[in-house]
Amino acid sequence: MLDLRLVALALFLIAAGRLSGQPANDDCANAANLCARQPMAGDNTGALNNMPAYCQPGALSVWYTFTTNSVGGPVTVSVDGIDCPAVTGMDNALSAVILGGDGTCVPSSFQVASVCQQGSAPFSVTSTQGLLPSTQYWVMVSGMRNPPATIAAQCGFNITVSGPGMNVVNVDFDAGPDVRIPAGASTQLHATGGTTYEWSPTSGLSGNTVSDPVAQPTETTVYTVATELNGCIYEDALTVEVVRLVNPVNTFTPNGDGINDVWLIPELRDHPQAEVSIYDRWGQRVFHSSGYREPFDGAGLPTATYYWYIQLNNVTGKSDPYTGYITIVR
Repeated sequence: MLDLRLVALALFLIAAGRLSGQPANDDCANAANLCARQPMAGDNTGALNNMPAYCQPGALSVWYTFTTNSVGGPVTVSVDGIDCPAVTGMDNALSAVILGGDGTCVPSSFQVASVCQQGSAPFSVTSTQGLLPSTQYWVMVSGMRNPPATIAAQCGFNITVSGPGMNVVNVDFDAGPDVRIPAGASTQLHATGGTTYEWSPTSGLSGNTVSDPVAQPTETTVYTVATELNGCIYEDALTVEVVRLVNPVNTFTPNGDGINDVWLIPELRDHPQAEVSIYDRWGQRVFHSSGYREPFDGAGLPTATYYWYIQLNNVTGKSDPYTGYITIVR
C-alpha cells in the first residue's frame, strides 16, 4: 500500500529543490573528505540505506572521512546548522559516530571509535580515546526516527572535524617563526611540512613556490603560505616586521639655551661607523660625519629645512640609506 506520508515528503522536497537524487556520499566508498577546522555543508536527503547505520538501523546515512595528523590524539566531530523541513511525522534530529576501518568499506571491517550522539540542535561527538597518527577514519551522519516520528530525518547541516588529533597547522605544517629585520635588510623564510608551497603576497619575495624564499619587504608584511596535505589545503602565516634602526627627531633649536641645541640621534651609539650627511635645499652638502661623534649643531646655517642621509656601516656591510628632513628653528 502506498505510504501517503512518504509521497507528501517527496513532493515537499521536490518543491523545495532538495530532492535531486541521492547524495554522492551516501556510500562509504564515496565518503566526502573532511579537512581540519574547515566546515563542510552536508545533506542526507534521499540517502539510500545500502549499509547498516551504527546509531539507528534503517536511518538515512551519509559518509565522511578524515586522516589524523602525525601525532594522533582525540578528535571531535561537530554537527550544526541543522535544517530539516517541517513535515508531519518526520524527525528533526541527526546522529553522528566516528568509525575506524581498513578502507574496504565492508560492514564487518569497522570499529566504533566514539559513542553515538544525536540532536536537533548543534551537537558533537568525540572519539572515546586518542586516534592513531596518520590514519584514515570515517564519520557516519544519519537521520534519526525517534517515536512518535515515523519518518527518518532528512536534513541539511554543517560538519566540522577538529581536536588535537586533527591539528595540522603548527603540527605537520608550519610557516616558521615571525621575523624582525632592519629596513633594507632581508631574511630567509623556512616553511616546513608541506608538499607544495604557495606564498602570498609575492611582493618582496625571491620566489613564491619554494619552502624557503628570501624576503625583503619594504614595510612590515604578513606572509601566508598554503600547501596540500591529505587532500586538504592548509594555510599558515608569519610576520616579517620591518623596523627603522634610526628615528631622528625632525626639529632642533640651536639658540644657545642649552635645550635641544644639537641634533641628537641616540640610536647611532650602537652604530659607531654610521655616515651622516646633511644637504640644503639646493643639494649642497652642509654637514658630513663618519661615526657621528660630534652631533650636528647647525652652526652658521639659517632657519630652514634640510635633507639628511644616514647609512649604517656594520661588519655585515652597508645598510640601505635612511633619509628624511630636519628643520632648524632659531
